[in-house]
Amino acid sequence: MIDRPLFLAALTLIVIGIVFSYSLSAYTVLLFNTSPTHFLVRQLGAGMIGIILMWSIARMDPDRGVKWLGLTIFVLSLLMMIAIPFLPESMAHAVGGAKRWIRLGPVSIAPVEFFKVGFVYFLAWSFSRKIAPKHMGGKRYTLKEEVRMLLPYIIFFAMAMLIIAVFQNDLGQVLVLAGTLLFMMVLAGSSFRVFGLVVLLALMGFVGFIVTSPHRIERFKGWWFLLQNAVAKAFPQWAHTVPKVNLAEEPYQVANSLHAIHHGGLFGVGLGNGVLKLGFLSEVHTDFVLAGMAEEIGAVGVMAVTGLLIFVIFRLMKIAGRVENPLYYLFCAGMAMIIGFAFLINALGISGVIPLKGIAVPFLSYGGSQVVALSIGIGIALSMSKRAKMG
Repeated sequence: MIDRPLFLAALTLIVIGIVFSYSLSAYTVLLFNTSPTHFLVRQLGAGMIGIILMWSIARMDPDRGVKWLGLTIFVLSLLMMIAIPFLPESMAHAVGGAKRWIRLGPVSIAPVEFFKVGFVYFLAWSFSRKIAPKHMGGKRYTLKEEVRMLLPYIIFFAMAMLIIAVFQNDLGQVLVLAGTLLFMMVLAGSSFRVFGLVVLLALMGFVGFIVTSPHRIERFKGWWFLLQNAVAKAFPQWAHTVPKVNLAEEPYQVANSLHAIHHGGLFGVGLGNGVLKLGFLSEVHTDFVLAGMAEEIGAVGVMAVTGLLIFVIFRLMKIAGRVENPLYYLFCAGMAMIIGFAFLINALGISGVIPLKGIAVPFLSYGGSQVVALSIGIGIALSMSKRAKMG
């Protein structure tokens, strides 16, 4: 039997995302002169497709069809990401200097959202064949042997990182994938020595991507501006010790995000009654959906939604802990990491704790690709849950 609580929790999150795609897009539909229900209809369509796919995949045999589905998603999404820079403007329109979407008629597809699910499946499939069996056999490896074994994965990830971070200018997705890769390596059996080495390399690459991009440098300066002000207010005696960064104006988006959270208080101003969404937060129904939700349903409502996301992660980890097949174990744990890291990076970014990364909140942000892709991932995990030992 499939894990029904996981299915119901994911379904509920999709429905909540549909509701707020309508409530928070009030200003955007005026700005782009579209129908008031434009975003609602599109998100509703994506949500329905996602739910149908999730349930249909959940009913598949995890030992047969699911394998080919996971690897097919991985290969196709990777090929689409490689192709995007070479596609004409009519098929891959540049937004903010980066091409991230492929336009097929009225539908736009973000290949990186599907790549995340395919990447997790590929790692689970490959690790379960090459690394986990050796680890389970009790053999201990030297650092050199471990590095040689994991080097192909690190090289592949570096290539994928270049495609996503350079050609698509999307460092947030790189962080999510990097964190997922690191934890899946540990779960597959690699040592903490390799973990530390890869973390060091990842940090060096991360710093490199920041210092070579004027746009990312400005984002980092904006974050430091907010941080220095927060330190000065909380600890006036330390204010003179904080290195100063002077900007022409306070970082607009994060400042208004914090205003929205503060304005919502404990219980919010009511669904549809938010004020900060009216042009103060650009396209609040996407990257800043949590701030918009905080204003309308308050801290209590956001905590309830966060609890649902945590419940989804918990159920995925529970399935991982109760299946004997290492592929199932690694995939379910990897999907939990994908959802958890994306939520954490977004939540910390909109609250000013870390620099903004412009990453969607799983299931809740407007965007059909991420809803459908995550639904496929959850559907695969539900299929695998049929092999879990209950009790």
